[in-house]
Amino acid sequence: MWFDDNTEKRILIFGDSNTYGYNTERDGRFPRTVRWPGRLAHLLGEGYAVIEEGLPGRTAVFDDPLTEGLCGLAYLNPCMMSHAPLDTLVIMLGTNDSKARFGCNAYCMAKGIARLADKALVTPAWRDRPDVLVICPKPIHPGYAEGIFYGEMGPGCDERSAALAAELCKALDGKAGVRFFDANTVPGVEYTPIDGMHLTAAGHAALAAAAAELVR
Repeated sequence: MWFDDNTEKRILIFGDSNTYGYNTERDGRFPRTVRWPGRLAHLLGEGYAVIEEGLPGRTAVFDDPLTEGLCGLAYLNPCMMSHAPLDTLVIMLGTNDSKARFGCNAYCMAKGIARLADKALVTPAWRDRPDVLVICPKPIHPGYAEGIFYGEMGPGCDERSAALAAELCKALDGKAGVRFFDANTVPGVEYTPIDGMHLTAAGHAALAAAAAELVR
């Protein structure tokens, strides 16, 4: 158990380009005040420290043959330890695991995210008891096939991501210290029609408001 003079509740957000705040319209990054971890920090106010760890392309468990360093499982331990002590870890991954080149169905995608949660539970970065919140991202819109990232993602991503929430709910059921939340249940969590998979500014705001209720 950690002893720390800092009494802020420390929340680590571990995700991909939607945690990073990728702005498709400008091929850049939304300001911190727009992207959902920054909005979450504002909503929570004093007494909380929200740590952003968003990496475009990050997967739960896969090494990407095209870009190194994207496997969440390989980076989770040093990431958590470098930000210790932690009170809550929020994991929002799965979109990139649906890429056709990984050949993975929703069942296996969920198992990979569950494995990531299991590793988090035993990483000695917790101030007190583990608290892992797994957020299932909103499914990729079928219109992504006409968007700018279809070549990167490949076919069938919308179908795999649409089935992920149900599989994740089963894969995480009964795990002590792990909570599950489906972002698709939140009104206003929307993707840009440009690519069908990245949050709009309004989508970031809606997700932050929902997350605030879960981590307080």
